[in-house]
Amino acid sequence: MKQKILAVIDMQNDFISGSLGTKEAQLILPKVCEKIKLAKLDGKQIYFTRDTHQKNYMETQEGKHLPVSHCIYGTDGWNLAKEIADLVETEDAVWDKNTFGSKELAKFFLQEHEKEPIEEIELIGLCTDICVISNALLWKAFLPEVSICVDSACCAGVTPESHTNALAAMKICQIEIR
Repeated sequence: MKQKILAVIDMQNDFISGSLGTKEAQLILPKVCEKIKLAKLDGKQIYFTRDTHQKNYMETQEGKHLPVSHCIYGTDGWNLAKEIADLVETEDAVWDKNTFGSKELAKFFLQEHEKEPIEEIELIGLCTDICVISNALLWKAFLPEVSICVDSACCAGVTPESHTNALAAMKICQIEIR
C-alpha cells in the first residue's frame, strides 16, 4: 500500500498574527485545521515544519534580505499556532528547519519511500511564495515520480499576487495545484 502524506508548512504565530502575519494567513487557519482533521481520518501521515531561527537572525543572509526578526527558537512567534499545535499527535512529526526548504525532511521522505512507496505529498501552509514553493520543488527533485501537490485554499503568500505567482511557477514544474 502506498503512503499519502500531508505536509503542514510553517503554521506559526509569527506568520499568522505576529511580526510577519497577514490577514490571508489568518483566514486559512480554520481551513488548515479542517484539512489536518480530514487527513487523520483518511489515515495520511502528517508532518509539520517550523521555520527556526536563532537570536543572530539579523546577521544571516536571510536576515539581511528580510530584516524582520521572526520565528526565533523558543519564542511564542516560533510556536505553531495553538489550533495547529493541538492537532500534533507526536513531536516526532514536527521538523524544525533553518532554511526555506527542509533538506532533512526531503531525505526522510526519500528513506520512507524506499521502505514503502509514497504515492502523494500534499503541502499546505505558509508562505506559498517562500517556504511552500521551496519545499515543493525540493521534494519534487528528491522524489520525481511521487505526486507533489498543493491545496491553494490552504496556503497564503506574502501578498495575494505572490501567492498566485508561486502557484503558477509550481504548476509549470509539474506540481499539481488543487
